[in-house]
Amino acid sequence: MTRRNHTGTHTTATLRRALRRDTTSTLALLADGEDFAAMRRYTTFPFDDHPGYLAHAEALLKSLATTGGHTTVVLFDPEEYADYCAATGLDPDHPTSRARYAADTAATGAGVTYTGQPLDTLVPLLIDIAVRHATWEYATTLLGEAGTCADCGQDIGRASYDRAGRLLLRLLDAAGPGTHHLVCSVPAEDDQLVAVLHATRDDTGPALLDRTEAAEFTSVLAAGIARGTPGGLVLRTATPGAPDRLHGWRLRDGRLDPLTEAEVFDAYCTDALTGEPIAPESHADYRAGFPLDPDDHPHAHPH
Repeated sequence: MTRRNHTGTHTTATLRRALRRDTTSTLALLADGEDFAAMRRYTTFPFDDHPGYLAHAEALLKSLATTGGHTTVVLFDPEEYADYCAATGLDPDHPTSRARYAADTAATGAGVTYTGQPLDTLVPLLIDIAVRHATWEYATTLLGEAGTCADCGQDIGRASYDRAGRLLLRLLDAAGPGTHHLVCSVPAEDDQLVAVLHATRDDTGPALLDRTEAAEFTSVLAAGIARGTPGGLVLRTATPGAPDRLHGWRLRDGRLDPLTEAEVFDAYCTDALTGEPIAPESHADYRAGFPLDPDDHPHAHPH
């Protein structure tokens, strides 16, 4: 409740503070020095140096937090901003355009709620969620471009997504109780799509997971199925008082084929960039992937 004055009525200042607590704010942050330099070409962008800009941004965030409102922070991408302005007919050299871009970017879910984090904690979170969001969008685009099967008329993207979802559910069911960390990697054009999923499961029920993470993960796995490209999936399971269990699968022809124990060991103990060996973890048990018996025929449309 808001406070009342001695007459029992709400004061103007009290009402405004109450309203401020119900108001949301969005800040699009130029976390990268090169991105900051790109924005300096706009005459309405008033900042001269990146460290000073970041200091002002952090001070603003702290000020907004003291009023009790909800503040979302997103990454400001100058190239994406220019495309956004071109598509919407906005003047890129205007503060209102930057504000609209920030609000629309936050609406996609690619933002972090500010809770008082220092910038050196907030920025890595922003970068991670931006990369995840871009990966999800790209995977979704690939599924949309997969077309229909010339033989059966099925929507290849939808069928692949449905199959990926079933494979994920079977994998988590077979993994048993514990805290699970899954990584799926699928090549696409000149890029590598990577999705991460965390899940927990006890002895009594299904796995608990974040719905957004699950959708991102399923989309990447589905993109590999739809395109018929090889990929990989690894699973780390932690349970109290026991070494972590590490498993792996190879994505091939719409199936997740189990890797052998030796292949799992090689996957975890080889540097993906250099090919150099990495020392095995002392608190890890490298195991073969377990079979994921399909309940239907793999999606095997021609590509």
